[in-house]
Parts: sequence; C-alpha cells; structure tokens
Amino acid sequence: MSDPERRAPVVVLISGRGSNMRALIERSAGAPYRIAAVIADRADAGGLATARTLGVPAEAVAASGREAREAALARAIDAQQPALVALAGFMRVLSPAFVAHYAGRMLNIHPSLLPRHPGLDTHRRALEAHDREHGATVHFVTEVLDAGPAVLQARIAIEPQDDVERLAARVLALEHRIYPLAVRWFCTGRLVLRDARAWLDGAPLATPVCYTPELEEARA
Repeated sequence: MSDPERRAPVVVLISGRGSNMRALIERSAGAPYRIAAVIADRADAGGLATARTLGVPAEAVAASGREAREAALARAIDAQQPALVALAGFMRVLSPAFVAHYAGRMLNIHPSLLPRHPGLDTHRRALEAHDREHGATVHFVTEVLDAGPAVLQARIAIEPQDDVERLAARVLALEHRIYPLAVRWFCTGRLVLRDARAWLDGAPLATPVCYTPELEEARA
C-alpha cells in the first residue's frame, strides 16, 4: 500500500483546527488511503496550515450563499476524484442535493453516542443529562443531520471529575483512534452503505461496532 497511486484518495472537509484531519493524515502512513486534499469552508481555519505543514494540499472555499458555496465545494472535491469524503469538524449543514451527490461515500465523526445528543454542545448535554457514559460515533452522512447509519463507536464512562473540557479531551482522543480505522475499512471495501444500512465484511450492522484496541491490531 506504499504506492500513492494505489491508495484510495480521501478529501477531508474542515471548519476549524482539524484535529481529526490531522489524525487521518498521520495515520495514513502505510494505510490503504491517502489524504488527497483538505478543504475548509473558512479561510481562517487553522487546519489549513496544519495540512500544508504535513504535505497535504489545502484550500478554503468561502463563497457566500449556500448554493454558491456548495457548488464551489463540489468542484474542489470532484477535482480530486475521491473514493471518500470525510467530514472532520465541518460545521455546515449540507443540502440534500449535495449529500445525494456523495451518497455512500461520505463519512462524519460526531462527539456523542448517536442517536443520543445529535447536534452541538454534546459534552455539556451529556453531563447535564447525568449520562453514565459518553463517546464518539463514525457514521455515514445522509440527508438528516447526524442520523446516518452508524459504523463505529468508542465509549467511555463519565467520571465524577469530568467537566465539559475534560470530557471533551477524553472523547477527542478516542475520535483520533476510530476515524482512521473506519476510513481504512471503507477504503478496502470492507465497509459500504447498502439499502440505507451500513455493511461491514458483507453483513449489515444491527448496531455500530464498539471500538477496542484489538480492532486496530487487526489492521486492514
């Protein structure tokens, strides 16, 4: 998998610092995928500089208006002919038409155990709900926000000393593990979206896979 031409190209979309983007880039060494480009919806997104430092082409698409922005975004993505589009802290709600254009080849990572706590401010909401556990979910992107078929989840127990910042940091460390893993699965053909369900290794997932370190040891 060392030949870049034989590794599946992935485009990563970001809005901010792009820590999951960085994890995807850093874990692409020897992986069946390569990050072909990073695209941000804001020119001041900190992840653009990070991507360039790591040797990945990066650009901002900041057209005003949803229709114009999505058209420009699609042009930039499609220029890379990606196997997969990975949302990594991309903070725009995408139109049904845009999502349909990439149906079955767009993943997102969300900082909660979906379907619990879709949307924003998930760590505070988990604490205020007195949840016993929290975590992150990789899922396929569909027209309904944060409602696409879940693929992989990482769970942690919420501890008495957790506040929003501490809990967010603990979850983020898990995000950096599970997102590259799910991307590897997709880029080797193990993971697909079929009949509105996530399939792994030829079988539909009734529930998302629960992350353990052993999953990484059995690398694709």
